[in-house]
Amino acid sequence: MNRLVLVLGLALAGPALAQLSAIEVTPLDEPAVTEQPLPPVDQPLTPDDTVPGFSDPQAQQPGFQDDVIVPVIEEERAETAKGGVVRVLDRVSGQLTDLEMVNGDHTTIGRISIALAECRYPADNPASDAYAYLTILNVGADLPVFEGWMIASSPALNALDHPRYDVWVMRCSNS
Repeated sequence: MNRLVLVLGLALAGPALAQLSAIEVTPLDEPAVTEQPLPPVDQPLTPDDTVPGFSDPQAQQPGFQDDVIVPVIEEERAETAKGGVVRVLDRVSGQLTDLEMVNGDHTTIGRISIALAECRYPADNPASDAYAYLTILNVGADLPVFEGWMIASSPALNALDHPRYDVWVMRCSNS
């Protein structure tokens, strides 16, 4: 019993004892970075004004800038195919179905309706990947259960979340 009283007394007195000692804060001698003053809020920024730490992205040239290597990033060109192949798995029956679809086409399989708006592939390597914009609805429902781009090489990146069906893009087709 005495131990319990002692432990409770220390637990309650601990914060009070900690407040008795003072904490000293010493200021730094000099700031490491001197900041440029910003223009007043009521005046709009002009193209000549610069904000510290930021630079104009259009003024940057590829190569070396301020001892930092700036990489040159090229966008991947994509071509639009006439259609695509979509694979559907019915988890209840285990049935796997490949659907050949044309852009703008929709089909119903089981209890879902799949619409393929567009299928794209990389122009440099058509066999490497496929990107398809799909809209998937439950039959009889107004709101889609999935609407967006699916990527064949990364189906889990933007996947259909449905209790019965799995749907993913296989490839684009030009036939």
